[in-house]
Amino acid sequence: MTFFGLIPPDVGIRAAIAICAIAFVSGTARGFSGFGSALIFMPLASSMAAPRLVAALLLIIDFIAATPLIPNAWRHADRKATAIIVTGALVGVPVGTYFLSRLDPVTTRWIISAFVGALLVLLLSGWRYRGRDHVVLSVGIGGLAGFCSGLAQTGGPPIVGYWLGRPIKPDIARANIVLFFAASDFFSLVSYVAAGLINADAVRFALLVGPIYAIGLGVGASLFGRASERVFRAICYALIALAVIVGLPILDGVLRQG
Repeated sequence: MTFFGLIPPDVGIRAAIAICAIAFVSGTARGFSGFGSALIFMPLASSMAAPRLVAALLLIIDFIAATPLIPNAWRHADRKATAIIVTGALVGVPVGTYFLSRLDPVTTRWIISAFVGALLVLLLSGWRYRGRDHVVLSVGIGGLAGFCSGLAQTGGPPIVGYWLGRPIKPDIARANIVLFFAASDFFSLVSYVAAGLINADAVRFALLVGPIYAIGLGVGASLFGRASERVFRAICYALIALAVIVGLPILDGVLRQG
């Protein structure tokens, strides 16, 4: 190991530097717009290191970053509605984690690229669910988001699209989203630990990458209100699309020689 033992032995110095840079960019996107970190981070970082390590790394650093938001979300959220949708995640997260722990890394990368590409289309479409609230649908959306989170920490778009279209106050919708992901991340932590995905290498690597991700969050938050949200969101979408393309395994021989 290098960098005071923080970089896993199977991750090279150049790959570690690239992952730190990706973490900064994805953190900046998250800090400004509230979304996009996993959709940028996962396709690119999983082309630099094993998807299992990368997913565990993102879970650790994002869970820590989001923890201070939980008390306020608890006070303002519709906890009954959130509990229903969290029920789906309770099933979806372990299933996604199972596939992450069992699939070949290249196969996992193809699935991540396909998932992120599909979620980008969902974001670009501006889809919002505006129909009636049904328990089965809520559980299904929670299960889908949980599966995406367990496999690649990319469960945001289905939840955002579902709740921001509901006829409820925006602050309640946002609190519901934060509270859902707090529960989903907890399920992911338990599932990842049980599957052996969160190990000493992931924790040590998080000590290196986490502060850089946090700096990105701060930079993004500082840009909010100064830069055009429309322009910045367009940049985020472009970065996600670029991440999907650059992260494709078929380009390994061209972009990642040696």
